[in-house]
Amino acid sequence: MTLGLGLAFVFFALTFRGPRSRFWQRMTGTGLALGGLALAAEPRLRRTRFGWRDLLIGLGSAGFLYGVFQIGDRLARLILPKGGAEINAIYGLESLRPRNELAARLALIIGPAEELFWRGLIQERLMRRYGIAAGYALGAAAYGGAHLVTGNLTLIAAATVAGAFWGLLAALGAPPGALIVSHSAWDVFIFLVAPTVKSAASRE
Repeated sequence: MTLGLGLAFVFFALTFRGPRSRFWQRMTGTGLALGGLALAAEPRLRRTRFGWRDLLIGLGSAGFLYGVFQIGDRLARLILPKGGAEINAIYGLESLRPRNELAARLALIIGPAEELFWRGLIQERLMRRYGIAAGYALGAAAYGGAHLVTGNLTLIAAATVAGAFWGLLAALGAPPGALIVSHSAWDVFIFLVAPTVKSAASRE
């Protein structure tokens, strides 16, 4: 677990600090590496299934989190000095690759990989070692901490809130399939379908 966390922090640093033009290629590579590590280390994750219950929990929780972020977007712009600029910088990444390609990357690789690694491997092992409450808190802190390298306070806060939300679902017993659906659906919806700000394409 310690080695996995170390690798995750290194991969996140390389992903967010590298040339912006190839951000999505690096993010996809990070997802493949961390997701693959989780599958190799936790055999139960290789048995992940997607039933109707997973779809209902996943889509319902994604919708709830989207509502939270609609409120959070407005608060960030009011409270944080650079909130608006930082949010716009995040959404600016949309213009780097075709939208259909980004949807595939987010839904099929990046979202699933983050759930497999951060909740399925890291948080699960922390909860086994330190108990559910402490393991959940440490897992959420680790996920948020991995984003410190971005230097984007709004993104760090958003990642911490989202990680805490999915981590809570995991701590309450939500299966990996439901978490993957939730994360993937939320990623695609908030980034491509209905952003909290107008997309670059809609402004043209």
